Formats: sequence, structure tokens, C-alpha cells
Amino acid sequence: MPTPRTYGEIPGYPVGSTFQNRTELAKSQVHRPLQGGICGGQDGAESIVVSGGYIDDEDFGDEILYTGQGGNDPNTKRQVAHQQLKFGNLGLVRSQLEGYPVRVIRGAQGDRAHSPAEGFRYDGLYRVADHWSQVGVHGFRIWRFRLVELESTDRPPPDVEAAGPAGRERAVIQRLIRSTPVANAAKRLNDYRCQVCGLRLETPTGPYAEAAHIRALGRPHDGPDRLSNILCLCPNHHVLFDTGAIVVDEDGIVRDTISGQEIGKLRMDLGHAIDWTHLTYHRQAHKQ
Repeated sequence: MPTPRTYGEIPGYPVGSTFQNRTELAKSQVHRPLQGGICGGQDGAESIVVSGGYIDDEDFGDEILYTGQGGNDPNTKRQVAHQQLKFGNLGLVRSQLEGYPVRVIRGAQGDRAHSPAEGFRYDGLYRVADHWSQVGVHGFRIWRFRLVELESTDRPPPDVEAAGPAGRERAVIQRLIRSTPVANAAKRLNDYRCQVCGLRLETPTGPYAEAAHIRALGRPHDGPDRLSNILCLCPNHHVLFDTGAIVVDEDGIVRDTISGQEIGKLRMDLGHAIDWTHLTYHRQAHKQ
């Protein structure tokens, strides 16, 4: 029977806790594996170690561009094979979808500006904000994950007794739904109808749709917040698009990347021009 996952902080090990080696780190349960940078599987990932094991890693302190596991020669640190979306890599995607917080541990071999001088250090909870695939420095396809720092939760919530008998847990929002003038314009131009399925959700406060950036904003994608980089989608197809479960091919056909089946033609409004280079970027970013 697999060991139950523990998401969030481990009691007794607040942010800043240090460990001399992997054995001590594993014993604490902050990061359980004696080897491997990701503690997780298809049900989710609870912790990662950032310690310079992959040349494509980028550490900015409150934000980490993390390389998934697999295909790496531990002796030379060279990528020698393509990575696959399974094991810990799949776990990080599941943590993004479910909003599970991920414990981040930094090792002495990582970026000097953000890593301990020796051993390992627990640096708090992060959320998986994005994932994609790309060809890495050594020419092999890798999976990358953008993790963003969360506030520490290593303290009891206030007024616990006043909360009533029902247990309460902190929730983490894993997907930001942006509401900007440009995003709202995309919704209006499409009459709040999903450009994949045509669904128009009616609520007591009016129609509802979501604006999906085709090429993600922020690093490393640097997509623009413009109409040409936005699709109007229903919540279901927004999730499927963000995770690469659906893509739009060069002919404007929406395809299911799991089954390979054709879903239909992307619905287009004459007043809402799409930059097709962003759709190409999206396909490449979710290529298996």
C-alpha cells in the first residue's frame, strides 16, 4: 500500500529548518525519498529538492523554473534522453490541477544566491503555477514547471474554536482567472461563448466565460496581454487548454491530444483576430 501523501508543512520543521544530508532530510519527512528530486506520483507531488541537478533549472527565490525528472546522467549532469510526463513529473501536474502546495527544499549545489552553504534547507511552500515541455540545453525534450512561493502555514489558524465543529483546511487557488479590459473584450466579442464548444453559461448575474491566454504571461513565455493572444473558453475547455489536453492545429482544428481525435473547428469572430504563432507555441509547449 502506498504511503499517504502529506501536503503542506511538516509539524516541527518550520521554514528555515536545515539538514546535514539526504538521510536526515528523509527521516524528517520533509522530503521522503533518499534519492530523487520529486516526492510524488500520479496522485500529486508533495515536495521537491532544488540542488543543481539539472542545468535547465532557474531559481529566482520566490519563483522557480524547475526541470522535471528523468533522462539525466547524475555523474555528468547532462541530459541524455527525453523526459516523459510520468512519475514525479505527472505528480507536479496533478498538484497544479488540484492546488496542492509543494514543499521546496534547496541544496548546497543550487543557485548560490538562494541556496544554503551546506546541506539542505526547507524554504517553504510553493504552488505549481504552470507546466510545459521544451527542448533543453542538451537537445532533449524536458518538462518544466513554474513554482511560485506561498506564505508559510506553519502556525494554527486564528479563532480555531470559533470555527465550529467542522474541520477546515486552507485552500490554494492554482489557476488565476484574469479579468482585464482586454480579457473582457475577448468575451464580449465572442458573446461569452466558448470558442471550442460554443457553450454560453448563463448565471443570475449574467453570462460567464473565461479568458485563456494562449501563450502564458510572465517568464519564461512572455506572452502579451492582447486580444490576439486570448481565447474565450468555458471553464472545462480552459482547464483542458491550459494543461495541453487540447490544442489547435495549423488548420484551426481543435484536437484531443490524448485520443488524437478531432473535436471541431475553433470558433472565430471577425472582430477577434488570433495570432497563430501563439497557437503554434502552445502546441510545442505541450508536445509529448
